[in-house]
Amino acid sequence: MFGEFESARSQDRKSDLATRICSALRVHTTIEEEIFYPAYLEATQDTEIHHEAEIEHEGAKRLIDEIESTGPDDDHFEARISVLQEMIRHHVKEEERSSGMFGKARGSDMDLRALGRQLEERKLELKGESDEGGGMERMPAGGRSRGAGRDMRMRSPDRANS
Repeated sequence: MFGEFESARSQDRKSDLATRICSALRVHTTIEEEIFYPAYLEATQDTEIHHEAEIEHEGAKRLIDEIESTGPDDDHFEARISVLQEMIRHHVKEEERSSGMFGKARGSDMDLRALGRQLEERKLELKGESDEGGGMERMPAGGRSRGAGRDMRMRSPDRANS
């Protein structure tokens, strides 16, 4: 969607795309913070990567709040979207490195299939809330995960007795 934003000409189109970008990122950060991050931390005990990811999310959520509160008439609107895009690209690159959060998760005893199903289920739930005008608008930038991920981590049968 960032590419669409860059090529959009009308303010209405840019405003619509910014709304969609912010909504999608709120859902994404929420499911990671509620489910994936706690499960990752429990499975790997890697506080350094976990804490960096949380701080990156906090920065993105603050910028999303600014984008949503100002709108396309603000002089810095497009700059905020551009910086948000750069932040997200950096965050994803960090997570996807072999030594990043996703690489380490694959090497752990996390049940990634079950976790994936739970992430998708929560994503659909949040999208429904957002579509109904519910929970995703104006989530506090400093909002923390609720720790639900601890129940999401399960040992595979071959590791259960080790």
